[in-house]
Amino acid sequence: MTLKKNWEVIVIGGGPAGSTTARYIAEGDCEVLVIDGRDPIGTPLQCGELVPTNDEMRRLCPDVPDIDDLLQTPSSAISRKTSEMHLVPPSGKPLRYSFEGFMLNRVLHDEALVDLAKSKGVEYLVDSRVDSIDGNSVKLRDGREFSAKVIVGAGGHNDPLRRNFWNESSLKIPVKFVLMDGDFGDAVELHFGSMAPGGYAWMFPKKNGANIGVGIQNKFSRGKNLNDLTKDFVNRYDGNITFTGAGSLPMSGTITTFVKGNYVLVGDSAGMVLPSNGAGITIAMIGGRIAGQVISEHLKSGVPLSEFEIRWKKQMGKVMSNSKKAFIFGSYILRLPDWIINLIFNRFTKPFVWRSITCRNMFFIF
Repeated sequence: MTLKKNWEVIVIGGGPAGSTTARYIAEGDCEVLVIDGRDPIGTPLQCGELVPTNDEMRRLCPDVPDIDDLLQTPSSAISRKTSEMHLVPPSGKPLRYSFEGFMLNRVLHDEALVDLAKSKGVEYLVDSRVDSIDGNSVKLRDGREFSAKVIVGAGGHNDPLRRNFWNESSLKIPVKFVLMDGDFGDAVELHFGSMAPGGYAWMFPKKNGANIGVGIQNKFSRGKNLNDLTKDFVNRYDGNITFTGAGSLPMSGTITTFVKGNYVLVGDSAGMVLPSNGAGITIAMIGGRIAGQVISEHLKSGVPLSEFEIRWKKQMGKVMSNSKKAFIFGSYILRLPDWIINLIFNRFTKPFVWRSITCRNMFFIF
């Protein structure tokens, strides 16, 4: 297939943020090309694969409208539905909470988002990596060039647009995980303490298996190696490891500005990950929808691209602020010795712990 050279919008990255942005741009009757270095999009797996159900999202993000229109997760991409979350201190005695979540098959999930975007008219160019961006021009490593009125960076923490045109740094937490065969029940587990300094370890059950991993803050690791920490944690569980993956999460919250001229950042490249729990898939899609709608309105009627930031703050500002405060507070708590963390996780603090994880004001219970 021969693609035309000139587009209204080019989106770099076809993950949840990029495909969602492109979908809503196309719904606004604008031409959009998505460029992604992977083939197929969604591989290799780089995350824990857990997302809240739509009903849970409505509780977590009450200012976000039309959740069902945004989050159309097909049943084929759902590996397991979870009903409970356990927050586990080093003692192993969990605080138990009701939590409705979907464990995804992330590859199928991202492919479904691509198919949905294509159904709206989005064009994709895969197995193609961006070499440079200059003005309205995007040059690929194979020498091809494309141009667009608006260029969107949705390529994750190492997005070329973010890397070359933004100088704001973000805290990145490295993660490593495995997929393991076996029966692990239907409760999501988050583990805190010295097994994951400054972060947490997780066990997310899937159909006939689990996603098990560790994320840490290196500055709190006291020389402990992520590979060794992950191996030690994974060895707590019995099963055959079928996949090993790694990645990183931007955990310092959103960057100061998402827009510079005709350049727009969305998803991980804009820091759209909740610092208190690492949730990024659905948050990136919320940002993608806002970005896509604003970009199409910009092209059709002159709405300034900065409107993206205004709408984001209206829908997600409170949630992101609460999450960032909880992360900063938690980073100090989780540096403490395991025996103190064990004392902190008790039935009296249970409501505060849950509110911090779910991005609510920790000290407003009623």
